[in-house]
Amino acid sequence: MNTDHNQSVITRIPPSPTGHLHFGTARTALFNYLFAKQQGGSMLFRSEDTDRARSQSVYEEEIIDGLHWLGIDWDNDQIIRQSERAAIYRKKLEHLLELDKAYESIEPSKQDPSRSVTVVRLRNPGTIITFKDLIRGEIRFDTTELGDFVIARAIDDALYHLTVVVDDAEMGVTHILRGEDHISNTPRQILLQEALGYTRPVYAHLPLILAPDRSKMSKRHGPVSIAEYREQGYLPETLVNYLALLGWNPGTDQEIFTLPELVEQFTITQIQKSGAIFDITKLKWLNKQHLAHRTQTEQVEYIVTGFTSAAPDIDQEKLEQIRRLAPTVLERAHTTSEIVEACRAGEYDFILNPKPLIANTLAWKNDPIPDAAKPRLAQLLSLLTDADFSSPDTIKAAIWPYVEATGKGEVLWPMRMALTGQERSPDPFTVAYALGQPITLERLQVAYDTLGG
Repeated sequence: MNTDHNQSVITRIPPSPTGHLHFGTARTALFNYLFAKQQGGSMLFRSEDTDRARSQSVYEEEIIDGLHWLGIDWDNDQIIRQSERAAIYRKKLEHLLELDKAYESIEPSKQDPSRSVTVVRLRNPGTIITFKDLIRGEIRFDTTELGDFVIARAIDDALYHLTVVVDDAEMGVTHILRGEDHISNTPRQILLQEALGYTRPVYAHLPLILAPDRSKMSKRHGPVSIAEYREQGYLPETLVNYLALLGWNPGTDQEIFTLPELVEQFTITQIQKSGAIFDITKLKWLNKQHLAHRTQTEQVEYIVTGFTSAAPDIDQEKLEQIRRLAPTVLERAHTTSEIVEACRAGEYDFILNPKPLIANTLAWKNDPIPDAAKPRLAQLLSLLTDADFSSPDTIKAAIWPYVEATGKGEVLWPMRMALTGQERSPDPFTVAYALGQPITLERLQVAYDTLGG
């Protein structure tokens, strides 16, 4: 057992594999990771899987995968499972019984009062416990009101408070950073530490993550699992950055952080006591900032992922058009899920699902008849046949003198409608570049022919 507080800092992240990797659990893991790394220490991963009815290996795998995806790792990548440590807990229970610091009690089962069970209770000395929280300062408890609380359902079935106290001490955990909802657990665990002769670790209780209405964050406010945000297209560096800012303030105006920067700048004294308000607008903004730091190739493939999620059967020609349109899509969307929504709303139908052209839509609002657009379409065809299509700017340069001489609306409106069939779209130069010269000319010709002779 390693309990010397002059040693390297050791923190731990102890998720229960009874559900998905929650946003709050990920933040707790991040803060433990940052604190340990900054102190030159290490973090342990402990799967608290003693709830046999609810624990599932699929959840454990998701939690591990999610933390690794975020870039949060732990000592030797080792997985410690409480389900494999039952013999250790039994030995500690027997030791407490031998010392008469705990006793077996026969009492009615909570599940079936007609049946008796033998539980193990700690003899509570009823002392006043005071501990210093690194975030909240001194906290004081009168433990008398806790009574002789149950620490095992049976000699072979230790409960949460005993298992975590034994594990933390046996694994040399020096600092426990966890949510403030665990404050009420601390006096029970300190009583157990004292009964077992363990050195007390240092505690820091993190503020809760609150919804905008200051209620506790829940599914009714939106996604609460890391997997859901990952599916929506949030980048791992975005989530790490945002999780760090939920309750921690760097003390500067800096808002964009990489994980190494967080390790360097994180200080536990800058963690706030009050609840951290979840702000989806800020999260989206951060995703856009981090996406802007990715390479151009990565940005394009990110955009393509959004489109292929909306249209899995998309062909190669359209994929190339989307790649050319990527910078414009990137300006409009924060996440791949927003791209999917835009596709489903028909915003990019001019690529994904072009509609038949309707003649009377080609007329500009000042035109007396739709046919007025015909000579302008003819001139566009003439100017663009030999134009440089290497960028939206070169396309614009080819027709801009004509646009200025004739009128922006008069020329660009029928061009937009011919290329997209949509009243709202990216500018027609960008659309023409995305579609490519052959399809641009083909659609302008169709529009011209639609107006008749």
